[in-house]
Amino acid sequence: MEWVHTCPRLERPPGAALRRDGCNYNAAVLVSSSAPTRIDLAGGTLDIWPLYLFHPGAQTVNAALGIRASCTVRSRNDNRVVLRSSDTGLTLEAEDWQSLGTEGDGRLLAHLGRFFELSGVEVTTNSGSPMGAGIAGSSALTVAVCAALTRWQRRSLSPDQLLTLAMNLEARTLGIPTGVQDYRPALYGGVSAVELGPLGVERIPLEVDVAELERRLVLCYSGNSRSSGLNNWDITRRHIEGDEALAAHFTALRDIAAETRQALNTHNWHELARQMSREWDTRQALAPGVTTPAIDRILSASRAAGAMSGKVCGAGGGGCVCLLIDPDRRDDVYRSLVDSKAHVLECRIDTDGLRVDATED
Repeated sequence: MEWVHTCPRLERPPGAALRRDGCNYNAAVLVSSSAPTRIDLAGGTLDIWPLYLFHPGAQTVNAALGIRASCTVRSRNDNRVVLRSSDTGLTLEAEDWQSLGTEGDGRLLAHLGRFFELSGVEVTTNSGSPMGAGIAGSSALTVAVCAALTRWQRRSLSPDQLLTLAMNLEARTLGIPTGVQDYRPALYGGVSAVELGPLGVERIPLEVDVAELERRLVLCYSGNSRSSGLNNWDITRRHIEGDEALAAHFTALRDIAAETRQALNTHNWHELARQMSREWDTRQALAPGVTTPAIDRILSASRAAGAMSGKVCGAGGGGCVCLLIDPDRRDDVYRSLVDSKAHVLECRIDTDGLRVDATED
């Protein structure tokens, strides 16, 4: 996959800005994009550099979700920059890209606007998922926005460049390291392993019966937002400083990810449930606050109703819970989630990945 966008010399309409190379990217064009979120089944947090280098054979296993982050880019008749988040109600507006502030709410959009040196454009986004859900909504959104602005400006970026740009801009926004796994489901979709090693990062699609996996997955939001960045930074720092107990937990997470991958490849659902339970038990040992009373309540009630296993999505401390269930007990599990005050979300596996379309506005 590679995006190559030619940039013909266009007649500039009144008020339209020019790129540095003289190409008009401010013509009357509407670009829309969307990218899937993900559930991480195993190996989360191992994907932060340089942690995976300390555990040879490290990998993560994830699946893209039909819950999609989206972006539209529309040309304006002036040179102002307008950035809107439709799900949060936030709007940033400036005379030019240099005037976009990068502090406080909306700083991710501001960093994106500054990197692309936007002029004469209106960008509207929607994360598609609850805030702090742990399903990589911000990473999917960053991929979608980067892809849309790349198309709008008629730039040429390879898939690896797009992934690197999205990851680095999100790290710049957060001020701490980010993992590498979240951007790949957003770009490619599907179920995959992300292998992590000295030569770099490689995504390996897994041959999984998607329909059978979907029948066994349930996703719900606990009602509590969380900040994965702070948890991950504390864990990263402790590992680098030589916390031996923590390192042993990471080795266990690496081994669990390998077993999870094997269970998916062989459609061994009972083994997958066992590995998900092991993953959750091990993850809780990484740091205090990984679980919450709401998460404990959801997991306990769902297991009593027939769920085979469950784990928090992302770094924990709130957000979403992913359950593996007996398909015949789905209604019972749903009722338990409603009783637990959890919000059931769509859990369709997305096989399309990033979508980008451009039309005359």
